Amino acid sequence: MKQKLNLLVLFGGQSSEHHVSCLSAASILHHMNRDRIHLLTVGITEAGRWILTQATPEQIADGSWVHSSGNRGGVLSPDRTQPGIRTILGESLPVDCVFPVLHGKYGEDGTLQGLLDLAGIPYVGSGVLASAACMDKAVTKSIIDKTGIRQAAYATTDRYRFASGPTEVIRDICNVLQQRFPLFVKPVNAGSSVGISKVWDSVQLFDGIRIAAKEDHKILVEEGISGRELEVAILGNRKPQASLVGEIIASNEFYDYEAKYINSTSRTEIVKDLSESKIHEIQETAVKIYEAMGCRGLARVDFFLEENGTLVFNEINTMPGFTTISMYPKLWEAGGVGYSDLIDRLIDLAMEETEWQR
Repeated sequence: MKQKLNLLVLFGGQSSEHHVSCLSAASILHHMNRDRIHLLTVGITEAGRWILTQATPEQIADGSWVHSSGNRGGVLSPDRTQPGIRTILGESLPVDCVFPVLHGKYGEDGTLQGLLDLAGIPYVGSGVLASAACMDKAVTKSIIDKTGIRQAAYATTDRYRFASGPTEVIRDICNVLQQRFPLFVKPVNAGSSVGISKVWDSVQLFDGIRIAAKEDHKILVEEGISGRELEVAILGNRKPQASLVGEIIASNEFYDYEAKYINSTSRTEIVKDLSESKIHEIQETAVKIYEAMGCRGLARVDFFLEENGTLVFNEINTMPGFTTISMYPKLWEAGGVGYSDLIDRLIDLAMEETEWQR
């Protein structure tokens, strides 16, 4: 009988997406094939404490895992000679692979990936550089600029420049974007649409930058694109595959945090009214972006489709949501890859990537 894989699922974290991470992890744990793995779960609190826990998926989802009986401190060691978890009791628990179900800062931005590389432990998802580049929306845009793929016009600023001369910053952004309101203001390093504002004039632009600056020191301002919001799930390492195309039907003015996770009237659908050639174009473009950014394992690529048929790249997410209503697993399920099989394939891709690097 093949020996079970020691798999560590990491969840929680110190980002504004802590709760979403817990929901994603709970769903993954509920659907995971336990026949092939020996499972370890470590939750990271919002304060940054690492806890080795045996909490149930339900406890992880509702946040009560923090107080679960049997919890003990357990951190990931960077020691390559003994890769695994070290507990406060002095235990050493070996880890063969990590599934970092962490969204946003300190989980999806290359920081955790750097720790795992130091430890020499295979992990699900992109490496340090791709994770960091995809998390930074401004860096993503500068890379995609070189591919010729259409994306929204944009300008950037930061907390220091804005605090030092807000009037000049507003004026410069309006000049660069030629007063093409509405505009979207985004923190450069944040996910789940946290801190994003849709603004209609320079006064609202001022408020939007101030809100975004609470989430990150870099701020991105984009022209508003009017069109259908489409998403494609990508799976693979050096031969990535694209899923069917999904569409977001947002309940709010745009697909913000509330529309994604709170307001149940938002929904996602598989696109069925586009031509085969247009769907193929969307899928090919998504794969091109995935490869240009150097991604591995998985990602979700988001687009706008304008009324005239022009495809506009929006953003890429290297650890998309895995909740029961999240687009990434739903897209693969619609294409015949069930949730449990998808998890297995992601783990296999993580192990495959490590073998290729040796």
